[in-house]
Amino acid sequence: MNVTAIFAALGALIVASPAFFIFGRRLGRAAELRRQAEAKATAQDVAKRVVEDAEREAENLRKSAVVAGKEELIKLRETFEQEARGRREEVEREERRLEERETQLDRKFDALDQRDKELSRRQSEFGRREKAVAEREGELDRLVADERRRLEQLAGMSAQDAKGELIRRMEEEAQADAANRIREIRETARRNAEREAKKIVALAIQRIAAEHTAESTVSAVSLPSDEMKGRIIGREGRNIRAFELATGVDVIIDDTPDTVVVSCFDPIRREIARLALEKLVTDGRIHPGRIEEVVNKSRKEVDTQIVEIGEEGAYEAGVHGLHPELIKLVGRMHWRTSYGQNILQHSKEVAWLAGIMASELGLDVAMAKRGALLHDIGKVLTHEHEGTHVQLGVEVATKYGENPLVVNCIAAHHDDVPHESEISVLVQAADAISGSRPGARREAFETYVKRLEGLERIASSYKGVERVFAIQAGREVRVIVTPDQIDDPRMTTLSEEIARRIEAELQYPGQIKVVLIRETRAVDFAR
Repeated sequence: MNVTAIFAALGALIVASPAFFIFGRRLGRAAELRRQAEAKATAQDVAKRVVEDAEREAENLRKSAVVAGKEELIKLRETFEQEARGRREEVEREERRLEERETQLDRKFDALDQRDKELSRRQSEFGRREKAVAEREGELDRLVADERRRLEQLAGMSAQDAKGELIRRMEEEAQADAANRIREIRETARRNAEREAKKIVALAIQRIAAEHTAESTVSAVSLPSDEMKGRIIGREGRNIRAFELATGVDVIIDDTPDTVVVSCFDPIRREIARLALEKLVTDGRIHPGRIEEVVNKSRKEVDTQIVEIGEEGAYEAGVHGLHPELIKLVGRMHWRTSYGQNILQHSKEVAWLAGIMASELGLDVAMAKRGALLHDIGKVLTHEHEGTHVQLGVEVATKYGENPLVVNCIAAHHDDVPHESEISVLVQAADAISGSRPGARREAFETYVKRLEGLERIASSYKGVERVFAIQAGREVRVIVTPDQIDDPRMTTLSEEIARRIEAELQYPGQIKVVLIRETRAVDFAR
């Protein structure tokens, strides 16, 4: 019963569902239309409000723009008025300035007119004066001609003769005055220069103390016994021949006990031979093969020693940055002597002196020391190359890129070329001081006597020289002249001529002083 009722209800429901669907769909469409109508009304209200707000805002912006435009117009007007006012003031100032300029120009034109009138008046006055002067000159010419004729008649000579006599007397007076003036200038300059130079040189000499040793062309090697001499000579002299051939020296074996002498003019070869011989004597093994080995080893040691001595010498002299080849040449100067003076010690002393004097005079100390250390560098090359030590020194310094001032110091220290700087003069002076100081060098007796004879010969060759004395070991020449033949002005020129001839004809270390003595005696007798 219940199931039947249920099925009946379901059937009724199925039959009525389309009707319900159609009814519900119509209700939903009506609701959707109502919603759309409400949304449209709402959107129209919002749009209306937006339009109203936009119109109000546009009105406000228009009003603000009008106000801002008016304010900008007011500001532009004020700016224009200020600029116009400033321009008017500038124009007024320019007008006043032009008026003042016109006033000044008027005054200047008036002054120029007055000056023109004054110049015209003065020109007329000058014309009159010129005419008067011309007349006076004509009158003076006539008077001078008359006076000249009268003087010629009184003097008994023509005007040309009188002029020649006057010129001759004036020349004699001028020469005498010039000689006196030269003597005064030289005496003044000599007093001042000697005072300052002595102070600087004395200071330089006081600040150095160098030791010098005299070297010769031989070196002595001590032997433990005379028996070693026979081993050095070897069977039939083969050892000594091999040694001399390997070293290039002469070995002198004489009766001197326990001593062998090595002789050679090249000091480097002599030093290598000395070292090699000492090693052979100490070792005791002396034969040609051993000799060659020891000589090569000694040669390498001497080469190393040359570099070390060169570096040490440059360091002691305060010279830096030398080329390695120049360092070797400086080291080789240790075994080179000149007149018995060690060249390396001499060069270092010259560097010290030149550096001290350059410091006192405010010159380049480093450049002075460099030029002084290298000034005799060519002397170590004279055994191997032709040419003077000055030429060789200039060539090697130029080759290794030395400063032109240093090259000039080398070239000019014997006055072979002109001095190009004060530094080269200092190097020359320091070289003379180092070479001429007492005990620095030794000379052969024959050379010393020849120099004295040459000094006396040169001074005696001049007319009016009575007697000549070379004193102070040839450092000074005193010349006594005849007062009747040589006057005081002539003495100045004569001393200079003698000094220049000594420089040209003699060779000497240092400098030689030339002193002229003139004695005037007035003699009378009382009877």
